[in-house]
Amino acid sequence: MTDATDATKATGATEAARTAGAAEATGTAGTTGIKGTEPAFGAVPRRRPGPPLPLTLALLALLAAATVTLGVAVGSIGLPAGQVWGILLHRIHPALAGQTWTAVRETIVMDVRLPRVLLCGVVGAGLSVCGMALQALVRNPLADPMLLGVSSGASVGAVAVVVFDVTLFGVFSLPLAAFCGALAALVAVYFLARSGGRMTTVRLVLAGVATAEVLSAVASFLIVTSNDPHKTQSALRWMLGGLAGTTWTTVWIPAAAVLAGTAVLLGVSRPLNLLLAGEEAAASLGLDVHRFRAALFVLVAMMIGTIVAVSGSIGFVGLIMPHVVRLLLGADHRRALPAAALLGAAFLIVADLAARTLISPEEIPVGILTALVGGPFFLWLMRRRAR
Repeated sequence: MTDATDATKATGATEAARTAGAAEATGTAGTTGIKGTEPAFGAVPRRRPGPPLPLTLALLALLAAATVTLGVAVGSIGLPAGQVWGILLHRIHPALAGQTWTAVRETIVMDVRLPRVLLCGVVGAGLSVCGMALQALVRNPLADPMLLGVSSGASVGAVAVVVFDVTLFGVFSLPLAAFCGALAALVAVYFLARSGGRMTTVRLVLAGVATAEVLSAVASFLIVTSNDPHKTQSALRWMLGGLAGTTWTTVWIPAAAVLAGTAVLLGVSRPLNLLLAGEEAAASLGLDVHRFRAALFVLVAMMIGTIVAVSGSIGFVGLIMPHVVRLLLGADHRRALPAAALLGAAFLIVADLAARTLISPEEIPVGILTALVGGPFFLWLMRRRAR
C-alpha cells in the first residue's frame, strides 16, 4: 500500500513538473489546479500569434512617449508638441534645437510639468510590475499592490507628519515618514503571516487585510481629531493619491527603486512562471518556494513603499494593467513585465492628465479616477472568475 502511495505521489509530481514546463513554454498558466494547493490562477487564453516582442515593446514605448508629450503639452497654457520636444532637445544640447520660445514656457516644461509627468510614469510602471509579481506570488488574479497593507502604513506615517506639522527633515519629512510607515507595516505583516518557519498565501492575505484595516483606522482617527481644517484637508488629499507639486528632487529616488526592482523581477521571471503552475510543480523543479516568496514579498513591498511615499495611495493600477498585458502577450513574465511597465506608465500619465484638466482650475486626486476605472473592472473580473 505504501509503495502504491509513493508511486502516486511521484506521478503527481512528474505531471506537475510537466504542467509547469508547458506553462512557461507557452506563456500561459496551467488551467487545472493541483490538489492541496491554491486554486489555479492563469485562466487566460493561449496567446494568439501576434507581433514579436521587440515590435510590441517598441509600440508600447511609442505610446508612452506620446502620453508624455501630451501630458507636458496640455495644461492651462497649451504648448505645441513640436515646441515641447524642441525645449527638451535644447536643454540636452543647444545645438540640437534653436530657441524660439520664451523663458516662461521653458520653465513650465522643465520645472513644472515634466517632473510630474515622469513621476506619473514611474509610479504607474512600478505599481503595474508589482501587481503582476504579486498575482504570481499569491496565485490570485485579484491581488493588488495594496494587498500587503503597505499603503495603509504609509498613510499613517504621512498623516502623522501633516497633522502634527513635523518638519524635522524639511521637504523630505512626509515621504520619509510614509516610507517608514510602509516598512513598519511590511514587518508587521511578515511576522504575523509567518508561522512555524513558513508563510502561506492565506495567512499573508489575512494578515495584510487585517493590518490594513487597523492602520486605516489609525489614520482616520488622526484626521478626525485634528483641530486644523487645512491639515485635515491636506491629509485627506494625500490619502486619495495625487502628484501635485512634484519637483525633480522627488523623482529620482522612486525612479531608481522602480528600475532596480523591475530589473530584479525580470531576472527571476522563470521562477515566477513556475509559481503560476503551482507550488508543487515549482518545488519539483528545484525552487525553494517559501524562501523565494518571502524575498519577493520584501522586494515588492519596498518598491510599493517608495512609490506610495511620493504619490499617496493610488489603487487599481496594479490590478488592471497585469490583466490587460496577459490578454495581449500571455502570462510569460519575460514578456509581460516590461510591457506592463510601459502600459502602466502610459495609463497613469493619461489618468493624471484627466485629473488636472477635467474641472480645471481645480484638480481631482488621481486616485479617485483610477478607482472609478478599476472598481468596475474588479467587479467584472470577479464575475468572470465565478463563471
